[in-house]
Amino acid sequence: MEKKKTLILGATDNPGRYAYLAAQRLAGAGHEIVNIGIKPGEVAGVPIRPAGDVLHDIHTITLYIGPQRQPEYYDYIIATKPQRIIFNPGTENPELRDLAKQHGIATQEACTLVLLSTGQY
Repeated sequence: MEKKKTLILGATDNPGRYAYLAAQRLAGAGHEIVNIGIKPGEVAGVPIRPAGDVLHDIHTITLYIGPQRQPEYYDYIIATKPQRIIFNPGTENPELRDLAKQHGIATQEACTLVLLSTGQY
């Protein structure tokens, strides 16, 4: 299985959140993760930091913030130039999907946890 460096947008150190579970499972499957969130902390041994420096070696951005909060991250997401964006349930956003497609970024409406558990990640 190809290892895909993944940026988790909406990362949290709250074990009751899906973003936390995704970070744990991605790291456990050997994928390098970058945790971006609004509150500092740590998950899967990786610090949670605010969006800042743009990384250009990200394969996938997996979204865990709702569409109402996404616009403030549009420039950051596009500048990162990931190969794909995963819209987890509740994060679907036609505006961001269209923007991503205009920049040659593949999009997928799916659950990162399901993709991992079924070997489709």
